[in-house]
Formats: sequence, C-alpha cells, structure tokens
Amino acid sequence: MTYCLAIRLQEGLVFLGDSRTNAGVDNVSTYRKVHVFQPAPDRIFVLESAGNLATTQEVLDRIHLDLDDPGAGESLATVGHLFEASLYVGRLSREVAARHRDGLAQVGADGTATFLVGGEIGGSPPDIHLVYPEGNYIRASDDRPFLQIGESKYGKFTLELGVAAHVNLTTAAKLALTSMVTTAGANLSVGPPYDLVIYRAGSFTPFEARIMADSPFLARLEAVWAKHLSEAIAELPAIEEGDLAP
Repeated sequence: MTYCLAIRLQEGLVFLGDSRTNAGVDNVSTYRKVHVFQPAPDRIFVLESAGNLATTQEVLDRIHLDLDDPGAGESLATVGHLFEASLYVGRLSREVAARHRDGLAQVGADGTATFLVGGEIGGSPPDIHLVYPEGNYIRASDDRPFLQIGESKYGKFTLELGVAAHVNLTTAAKLALTSMVTTAGANLSVGPPYDLVIYRAGSFTPFEARIMADSPFLARLEAVWAKHLSEAIAELPAIEEGDLAP
C-alpha cells in the first residue's frame, strides 16, 4: 500500500509520500514514490505514484527516456502547461498498463497506477493534479486544496481540518506529516522513510528531505502529536446524567 499527498497553497506546494511496498507481511521493501524533475530552468515537476510498482517504474523510465531524446516529441521539457504534463503522464501510464494487461490478467493482478503531478511552468501559478489510471485528471479545488492517493482515509481528517490556501508552507508541512504518521499508525502497509518536497512559488528550487524511521525529528513530532491528542481527549466533556436519552 501507499500514501502520498500534495497540497497547493498561495505560497507554493507541499508533497509527502511514504516509501513502503509490500507483497505480504514477510515481503516488505522500500521504493521512492516522490520524484522531482527539472528539465529546464523555467519549469519544475513533482511526481508521486501509487498502484502497480512495475507500471510506475516503467512510466518513470519512459519519462527519463523522452527527456534524454530531443527527438522524442512530447516530454516534460516540451509541454507548455501543467495540464499537458498530467495528460502526458496519464498517456504513458495507460500505454504501459495496456502492454502488460494480458499477462497480468493470467495471474489476477492489476497493472494500473495513479499519480499526483504538481509543479510550475513559466509564469503560470503552481498547481497539483491527480491523474487517474484512465489517463484523465482532476485538480485540487480552492475549498479543498489538497489531493491524496493510496491509503487516504486515515489521514484525510487532519488535512480537512487544517489545510487552507492561505496556510503557510511550514504549517502545511506539519499538517502533511501528522496526516502521514496518523496513516502509518493505522495501517502497517504505510511507513517510513518519508520523502518531503516543499516548493516556494516562483523559486524553481525545491527543498527535498528524506525522513528516516529512526529520525529524532520524527520521534519528536510523533510524541508531540500523541501528547496533544491525549490532552484533547481529556478535555472532552464527560457524559452526565440527563445528557443522553436512554
């Protein structure tokens, strides 16, 4: 399983993804699911993936191949808008899944993948898109300026509670991390290392960090989060006689 999220703010973008993949409780591996591309000085892309690992790796290989071949035609270096980048990634994903569909069907496997594509091109505002296995996409709304893929249900509440377009990048990163540790605590198939990317609009220079399982920062964050949750529970009103109908 996977959990990746992306947040779009007035100041810029925040991306966070776990790196755990598993095919059963005794076969757990680590693969990066957050990828940064900067094919030209005026553009930057962050790609997050969930779904069939072989499909996502082949899509990434195709993206790199197109970037290395000036005659390839469409690539992340040639698209003029972020939505074109999302459609390009969706087309590659669809083609890869279709190529292996018959073989995967023989063993009952699903070769589809889902992606989060975010970034900035030229003077256009930064944005984030969720690219479906069918190749189409949606963008985050102004009322709900975040997107999730993978095991999204456990960490959704934190994002809905605190994320708004005017939140600063530091606060958004805290919200992203609490969303992630909540998810990891509820589902063993999600776990560290966590890959974090913070991008300030117009800078074309991302901040990237990998947070390991034994990171002192992660331990502090989890301890503070648990402490305040416990305090909040203690402050909830107790049920008194007459409060509830029998």
